[in-house]
Amino acid sequence: MNLTRALDSLAAVVVVSALAPIIAALIRPRVPQVVYLLIGGIVIGPSALGIAHLGDVTLLSNIGLGFLFLLAGYELNPALFRHRSGALAIVGWFVALALSTAIVGVMATTSFVDAFVPVALALTTTALGTLLPILHDNDILSGPVGPYILAAGAVGELLPIVAISLFLGSRGSFVALVSLVGMGLLAYVLTFVPRIKRGKAIHRVIHEGEHATSQTTLRWSIVLLVALLALASTFGLDVVLGAFVAGMVLRRWAPGDVHALESKLDAVGYGFFIPLFFVVSGMQLDLDAIARAPARLAVFFLLLLAIRGLPSLLIYARVLARRERVEMTFLTATTLPLMVALTQIGLDDGTMLPENAAALVGAGALSVLVFPAIAVAARRRGRQPSANSSAEP
Repeated sequence: MNLTRALDSLAAVVVVSALAPIIAALIRPRVPQVVYLLIGGIVIGPSALGIAHLGDVTLLSNIGLGFLFLLAGYELNPALFRHRSGALAIVGWFVALALSTAIVGVMATTSFVDAFVPVALALTTTALGTLLPILHDNDILSGPVGPYILAAGAVGELLPIVAISLFLGSRGSFVALVSLVGMGLLAYVLTFVPRIKRGKAIHRVIHEGEHATSQTTLRWSIVLLVALLALASTFGLDVVLGAFVAGMVLRRWAPGDVHALESKLDAVGYGFFIPLFFVVSGMQLDLDAIARAPARLAVFFLLLLAIRGLPSLLIYARVLARRERVEMTFLTATTLPLMVALTQIGLDDGTMLPENAAALVGAGALSVLVFPAIAVAARRRGRQPSANSSAEP
């Protein structure tokens, strides 16, 4: 690798990642910065200016993918699945999976898609991480929809990751299942590590160094991430599962000040590696493929709403009002980060057509632009009568 060229590529990617949040904050209507990261990657990538080269930043991009799912797993509260919101979210995901398998299976017989598994899974995902800032800004989490969209988003990230490991791994499904159970048991064992080390000298050393230049807790958290990524890869599981498991374990596993560690992980992940992953994903987007077959993007965009969104109208009929179910419909159909990851997996192992990968990512970006805006508009429209009535004497 040419060092000068590699540094030039990295500099271009870093500049895009720094500009994206500023542009997202200044331009109205507000659009999640991940869209600008993808657009910036397109601009500096081989499809446009050709300033940055993929081979120079691929490793850092893969670490960014690991951090993305580490933090997703870290945010997931397993207790969520013991409530009704969690049960309904699981039902909703399996309904979406059944619809997606049937529809994409038919599309595969017409040669619209090649191997249909990654496409079918991509259409069942929900971008909880991308949605959270929008939900907070519009006070949606404090309303009746809040717990249900959190559960649906968590399931829309976790279960597709498990399915990736089972059906898109490098080994057979049975071996993948055994490996998956092994990863789960390992994660469970790791949660007991903090209890074992209490009172030991090593605990004192780690605790004393967590805010010093040694940054012991952050370093050992990254050790956990990299070790589980490597272990998942060794056992034929997708590395995103290893990252997700690392995140689930980390809150209980990490020694010292957990809240301080969380802010450090956010700084390292969201400050550098995760935006870098999205910029590189934009660099890989095949605009020529979208231009040759724009109908594919439109088809996948509509399928996201039909497969992942519309079942919410029925599934939540007993617990949410109609307007709230409309909000759920568009919020659950919003996806992008896991869509990007799935398409990259499909491209790497040759199970996805390049034109479908480009169309799926394009449809995901369009869903982030359109669907949350519709949900927010529906929420504001629903508030108007109550606001007017409260103003009456």
